[in-house]
Amino acid sequence: MKILGILASHKEHGLNAEMLQNVLDNVGEGVETETIYLENYHITPHKYHEDNPVLNQLADKLMESDVWVFGAPTYWRECPGLLKNFFDCMRPKFVYFKDNGDTIPGPFKDKHYLSISSCYMSTTENFLTGITDETFKTIDRVMTAAGVIKAGEIVLPNTFGMKEIPEKKKDLCAKYGHKISKKQEKDDSTVKRYIQLFFMIAVMALITMGIQLPLKAIMPIDNFWVNYISFTIIFFVLLGCILHYMTFVKHRRR
Repeated sequence: MKILGILASHKEHGLNAEMLQNVLDNVGEGVETETIYLENYHITPHKYHEDNPVLNQLADKLMESDVWVFGAPTYWRECPGLLKNFFDCMRPKFVYFKDNGDTIPGPFKDKHYLSISSCYMSTTENFLTGITDETFKTIDRVMTAAGVIKAGEIVLPNTFGMKEIPEKKKDLCAKYGHKISKKQEKDDSTVKRYIQLFFMIAVMALITMGIQLPLKAIMPIDNFWVNYISFTIIFFVLLGCILHYMTFVKHRRR
């Protein structure tokens, strides 16, 4: 098994590089690791009528690795241009194009990846406003199109003036190092998601029916259509709140 670190930072020995190295230093025994620093590569767009040795070399490194670990800071709420250029130029390597222009996962399908990012903003501000969200979303979007499965993410906020990574983050890097060095399987969480969805709907229905009980005093709930309309409205509001929580609150990076 091999794990490839991909450093997309302007500092080869900065905090992102240190977190990336902390992950790789804690992989299991016998697991091979390698790190590529994108700044060292002259990455240019793929042209179909020309060979591109750099992209071919990078594609070979990706292919021979089972897990990829991306390390990239967040600038202006986005991933750095170095990583975005890498993704843009590697697009023909990541996906296959159908006759109508749609894409399907390419040769890297079912590999795994871990994302690492950092930002100057405080932990609280990053949690509330999601400064690093777009960086992770960009990585997730490209990897999803390529059919690569997410293993997790690590964020390091409040890095302005920081000289050393906090011990808590080092421990988290070590945890993910152990996790990704185990034999990765295909994403088999479908059944788990359906079970979660079932219980979520069951709880929402129970809460909705509980809210309807005191409404009997002011509304003719015994009427089928009144009961149906009130149930639908209450259920919709609860569903909207839960979806908002799952999308905008639970996934805030801190």
